[in-house]
Amino acid sequence: MKPRAGVGLTSVMVALTLTTGMIEAVSFLVLGPVFTAVQTGNLLFLSFALTGAAGLSPAAAGVSFAAFAVGAVLGSRFESGVDAYGRDWFGPALIVEALLLGLGGLVAWRGGVDMSGFPAEDPHYAVVALVAAAMGVRNVTTLRARVADVPTTVSTRALTAFLSGLPPLPDTRVGARSGDEGRRLASVGAMFAGGLLGAWLLHEDVHPAVVLLLPALLVLLLGTAHWAAPRRRTSEPG
Repeated sequence: MKPRAGVGLTSVMVALTLTTGMIEAVSFLVLGPVFTAVQTGNLLFLSFALTGAAGLSPAAAGVSFAAFAVGAVLGSRFESGVDAYGRDWFGPALIVEALLLGLGGLVAWRGGVDMSGFPAEDPHYAVVALVAAAMGVRNVTTLRARVADVPTTVSTRALTAFLSGLPPLPDTRVGARSGDEGRRLASVGAMFAGGLLGAWLLHEDVHPAVVLLLPALLVLLLGTAHWAAPRRRTSEPG
């Protein structure tokens, strides 16, 4: 069953975008430099690292990409399988993502991952893999939910669409319609706010594991709340 479109679903997606910023703060500032959600940047890191660029790890980028791919494939199979039985896949998918993020946070805690971990060591690779797999699941979930301008792991298109739709000459070819501006601005703002919050927490010496566990908890709450409210969903195929 496809989640019902509307303000509620859009709000969930904006909240997920906020968690992406926090997650990438840990990924870039502690685990890498590497991305676990924004695989476009990660692919560029991998290409740069393979040329011997200083300060980059092809292993970290490769682990992130591979784990993301595994998460996306398994997430797609899981959500399609649940959907085939006419059941809600959105809530359970968020719960699976949250469990992977939470496991990544626990590994970071037990493995001694901290701000002094450059270059990435074995515990870092494990955390990178778990978080990237969670983000692979996340991307499948958001693609299936299809909320325009809020993909939750990138903001470039939402920012471009927002700027292109500004008066006095809004570009209608990129979908400039009344009401779109707020959603696009919320998407961009949530990504920035999440990154700012994550980086600030790390700057204040909050353990990186905690900064990962906070998004895991939020995603778990969102998934559980959605799963527990079946009357808010429609039976449209996802």
